[in-house]
Amino acid sequence: MTLQQRHNVNVAGEGAAIMVFVHGFGCDQRMWRLLVPHFSQRYRTVLLDLVGSGRSDLNAYDFDKYACLHGHAADVLEIVEAHAAIPVVLVGHSVGAMIGMLACIKAPQRFAALVMVGPSPCYINDGDYVGGFTRADIQGLLDTMESNYLGWSSNMAPAIMGAPDQPELGAELTNSFCRTDPDIARHFAQATFLSDHRAQLPLLGTPTLILQCSDDFIAPRCVGEYMARTISNSALHVIDNVGHCPHLSAPSPSIDAMESFLHGRGL
Repeated sequence: MTLQQRHNVNVAGEGAAIMVFVHGFGCDQRMWRLLVPHFSQRYRTVLLDLVGSGRSDLNAYDFDKYACLHGHAADVLEIVEAHAAIPVVLVGHSVGAMIGMLACIKAPQRFAALVMVGPSPCYINDGDYVGGFTRADIQGLLDTMESNYLGWSSNMAPAIMGAPDQPELGAELTNSFCRTDPDIARHFAQATFLSDHRAQLPLLGTPTLILQCSDDFIAPRCVGEYMARTISNSALHVIDNVGHCPHLSAPSPSIDAMESFLHGRGL
């Protein structure tokens, strides 16, 4: 099984610069379809499915390796090294943004910029830090996934998507969740929602754009503000949007914010 087959890697575009997209939990590379046509006019775009998601090789899912996000970050670095001789712009959604951050910290010379869409370094409230959930909330979420994954998906996916005026997007995310192997989904959810990467934020030196929605119960606005305060070379842009997936529900404002950030850095 080649690297390309393992991650269902797809490359498009003719630009000299390279942009790599990393999807979030329960998703796959198709979730970037509204952004890629725009950026492929200027960049060579690299799309991938994290192992365990989409059309990746499910047999390659190692429950030990992927018990934490560093396993996925190592995969992203392997893909970057295989497809890019120059520093890349990495775009990550949700947990994909945190995976991207870990890759940037591990090999900063490989990255020119990082765009984090709806990121959260820690979902659990801790003292003055507000992540949006109590530990009991997260444990309840994981327990429900264990007992009734399809029911959990049907209830959670539309709430995560938000976009009440675009119900078809909630249905799309539900279908994406339901296509994921339940055992892998539960394992990835545990690695995602129990992770705490606040200590790594000050280690990130890559120029970073944090794209946050104005109303997102998965990654509240205060999380984006916390990250912007903690990451030294970062900018926060809040999109007026309900939900956790602005690259689908608000693609034009997402593109505009990204373009402004990238142009400001000559990318």
